[in-house]
Amino acid sequence: MASNLLIISSSRIILPDSTEPTPGTIEIDKSTGKIIKIHSYKSSVNDYNDQTIQFLDVGNNVVMPGIIDAHVHLNEPGRTQWEGFETGTKAAAAGGVTTVIDMPLNSIPPTTTVSNFLEKINAAKGKCWVDTGFFGGVIPGNQDELVPLIKAGVKGFKCFLIESGVDEFPRVNEQDVRKAFEKLQGQDSFLMFHAEMEGNNTNILETELKGYYEQIPPNNYEKFLLSRPQSLESNAISLVIDLAKQYKNNVKTHIVHLSASDAIPLIQHAKSDGINLTVETCFHYLCLSSEKIPNGKTEFKCCPPIREESNREKLWQALLDGTIDYVVSDHSPCTADLKKFDDREEERDFIKAWGGISTLQLGLPVLWTEAKNRGVSFKQLSTWLSKNTSKQVGLHDRKGEIKIGFDADFVIWDPEEKFEVTSDLIHFKNKVTPYLGNHFFGVVHKSIIRGNIVYDKNNGGLIKVPCGELLV
Repeated sequence: MASNLLIISSSRIILPDSTEPTPGTIEIDKSTGKIIKIHSYKSSVNDYNDQTIQFLDVGNNVVMPGIIDAHVHLNEPGRTQWEGFETGTKAAAAGGVTTVIDMPLNSIPPTTTVSNFLEKINAAKGKCWVDTGFFGGVIPGNQDELVPLIKAGVKGFKCFLIESGVDEFPRVNEQDVRKAFEKLQGQDSFLMFHAEMEGNNTNILETELKGYYEQIPPNNYEKFLLSRPQSLESNAISLVIDLAKQYKNNVKTHIVHLSASDAIPLIQHAKSDGINLTVETCFHYLCLSSEKIPNGKTEFKCCPPIREESNREKLWQALLDGTIDYVVSDHSPCTADLKKFDDREEERDFIKAWGGISTLQLGLPVLWTEAKNRGVSFKQLSTWLSKNTSKQVGLHDRKGEIKIGFDADFVIWDPEEKFEVTSDLIHFKNKVTPYLGNHFFGVVHKSIIRGNIVYDKNNGGLIKVPCGELLV
């Protein structure tokens, strides 16, 4: 009878009680998908008498907890021409992401009622190559759906303080947020904010820059950047902090995709005051800068926008000092025509193009290529990509670290190996990304989910039959 054991041996494993990668051997019970033993030495196959054991000696490759991407738009049902559970989770698996949490909008219907949520779950069944959880949405008038959605299994809620870009997910105002806070008080959940909000001096056409702005060609990225100033984010974050104070921290709050460094002092002060606030940023804000975006390259457009190099440096400092808690993709794909790719580059309009960047498969190498030059450790990387995200979405008792009793979710990768991003490498549906043609360090060799090898670069790539679970 074949053994249920999977053994992984490496000279570099990222363990919770060690600041540096250490040699080790991990034993997994494939029947439960759990880690059952961890040894502080690198074993060989000869150390095991049972020849039916599945033994993986990954050499000097790094074994890290599987990445948990807590900000992904998979767009199914309703907009599967943009993405879908199959293509999106295949891309995740190929990038070392073993768990994704799907955002409530861009699917039709959005995840704003229990019936809509059940429709999304049915759409996802049998299509997920990685474990998949779900967020609910807060829109005007759906406050009575929030607690039932929690009971149905959503991991948290998202709302917009500015127009979302899709009609079926309208923005909320302060009164709508207060109604949501009333319902969420004391619940084991949290409310996320797309934190841009109009206010004084946020409309470029009402400032002294109006004349300059109107002369900028629409294919010039600066025009879009000036239309989404940092004050939009600061306004929204100030409101979130004020409401959190008024409700005496009884609702956990979270800022998604922070891009404005001007808001960092607000966040630092709130955290020092004990406000129950967490913050994420994205790979693109840490690794791209507005000065380097060529004319007509609308694949770089997202909301809030990629900002200046000086802003990027301040985001890095906030990540390193703990002001920013973790990093996600905000994978927000669309078809090429929505990025105005049907137009010549000199005619593409940044204002009219869809705002969203596709990164799901590429986050680890994109971040690592930048991070390694800043002396970031593998432990820090794992904390930002796995440990802190697992805590945020309530999976910290089973995912996010390599511990006995935890799910056997791993990314096995070579941080020294370099590769070029090409279209044939990409598994997400629309090959529209600002990273095409770029070279990065960090090649994913294997992704393992609950003891199942779902991606093996050198042995057929992705498995044929999905084994991802729905985390509800």
